[in-house]
Amino acid sequence: MIPYGRQAIDEEDIRAVIEALASDWLTTGPKVEEFEKALADYVGVNYAVAVSSGTAALHCAMYAVGIGPGDEVIVPAMTFAATANSAIYQGGVPVFADVEGETLLLDPQSVEAHITTKTKAVVAVDYAGQPCDYDALREICGKHGLVLVADGCHALGGEYKGRKVGSLADLTVFSFHPVKHITTGEGGAIMTNSEELYSRLRLFRNHGMTSDFRQRAEAGSWYYEIVDLGYNYRITDIQCALGCSQLKKLPEFLKRRREIAGRYDAFFADIPEVNPLSVQAAVQHAYHLYVVRIDLDALALDRKTLFKQMRDKGVEVNVHYIPVHLHPYYRKRFGLGPGLCPVAEAAYERIVSLPVCPRLTDGEVQYVMNALQEVARTPT
Repeated sequence: MIPYGRQAIDEEDIRAVIEALASDWLTTGPKVEEFEKALADYVGVNYAVAVSSGTAALHCAMYAVGIGPGDEVIVPAMTFAATANSAIYQGGVPVFADVEGETLLLDPQSVEAHITTKTKAVVAVDYAGQPCDYDALREICGKHGLVLVADGCHALGGEYKGRKVGSLADLTVFSFHPVKHITTGEGGAIMTNSEELYSRLRLFRNHGMTSDFRQRAEAGSWYYEIVDLGYNYRITDIQCALGCSQLKKLPEFLKRRREIAGRYDAFFADIPEVNPLSVQAAVQHAYHLYVVRIDLDALALDRKTLFKQMRDKGVEVNVHYIPVHLHPYYRKRFGLGPGLCPVAEAAYERIVSLPVCPRLTDGEVQYVMNALQEVARTPT
């Protein structure tokens, strides 16, 4: 199968991990700080806090900005469930806003329409790797006194008006799952310029403790205090060693993703049944995903059939995502259902994600394009 996403690991990465395994520190050690500094420097912020997953990073963000019982957090319907789940972990209530039809990015007008006296934060998801309209979202959040959180798990390396994703919101969350731009196996991070938020993030990832083991070892002390309820969301030095090595290769990974996307764009421009999402002029897309909308009416077949036929041809297409409010948990707990976010719901029925990972060869990219063209133009 040609994968829609997969890690790219080389000998340099393997050596970095072996060195970490042979060191004195497997966790809470110097590699964590090294990785955090490299991330902060890359995106241009003061602080980074590395954690065990992108989901943990989202949860940390909700804690850091003070989400509590009854607080409403506006999130897009078109995202992975962890974006909304993280508000619930803190007792908050996710409120689903719709997306823009051409990009599937959070619609600022829908955000404003959903603001109430209970709204505390907005989470902007940089869907597929394209940054949201941060000028519009900043203006809305500033007018209403809301915190702006960026779920940048798709968008490491993306840019908005010359500024990197990671520096555009009060907090930005990244994921380092194997299908993302760089990997630490599992892992995540939160970026911020706020010293106060940084302190809260570090506290929360380590049980709410005032110091970690390395800090106590360096101070020659055993004493610590738990000052708030936290979690064990620590990431290991082994993972951060891999992350440091991977981050050095991010520019070449991004270049290859954009090359693949450019080839797709050119090829599908002549196939009206296949419509890539629009890319705004002011952004640099990071292409975690390459999503197309299929004109199923013109094809006279359903998406399930197209999905199966592509898989039968050895192409691991995928679908990102089922709108979160349509999942059984959300229907049951919050009484949600179809009709809440019509743009996201309509898009879901027609979208397919194509392979775009850096390891794809030119021949594999051509095969993907030919396969989709054949499926799209074969009478059913």
